[in-house]
Amino acid sequence: MIDEKIGYKFKDKTILTRALTHPSKSKNNYQRLEFLGDSILNFVVGEYLFSHCKDQEGRLTVLRAHYVSEEHLQEVFDQLDIGEFVIVGKSLKSELTPAIKGDIIEAIIAGIYLDGGLEEAKKFIIKNLQVEDFDNAIDDNYKSQLQELVQANFKCTMKYETVKTGEYFEAKFFMDEDLIATGYGKDKTKAEQNCACVAIKKLFVD
Repeated sequence: MIDEKIGYKFKDKTILTRALTHPSKSKNNYQRLEFLGDSILNFVVGEYLFSHCKDQEGRLTVLRAHYVSEEHLQEVFDQLDIGEFVIVGKSLKSELTPAIKGDIIEAIIAGIYLDGGLEEAKKFIIKNLQVEDFDNAIDDNYKSQLQELVQANFKCTMKYETVKTGEYFEAKFFMDEDLIATGYGKDKTKAEQNCACVAIKKLFVD
């Protein structure tokens, strides 16, 4: 049963059904719940880190971005093993994407909040996202982190310009027309990841 997997028993099962319903199946789907769940998730993780982590604001921002990232929420979805309960329409022929998995976790958070209150939503978030283990949190997807951080703190366009220079690739990260950081790697992906890491340290940590 899904109640056992997520660790919460819904009093109103229609809320849970809605949280698990993809837009391809019905207009009564998870999208509005996902909107609310995103806000609750950011608040709960931010409050927990503020209360328990003594690091400065820049490090707190990076940690929060890790916990609310699409990649981390996808991991939570996979660990809960709830894919079989997702309700999809015939038009969705592919496997569930990381974005869909993340949206469903946020929708479930909102559903728990609406059905059982904020404290129950907090329990789900702290336990399943493993927020208590923030000292050991490692997220090396710096491009994803950087995107989350910039979108949350700035109103600007973002882009990478990556070219091969000899045996290495050189990546440059721009916000609007301003060059923020440069990184290098043996392939394009590593160069852009290294560039994003430099940008995070420059903008949010140092």
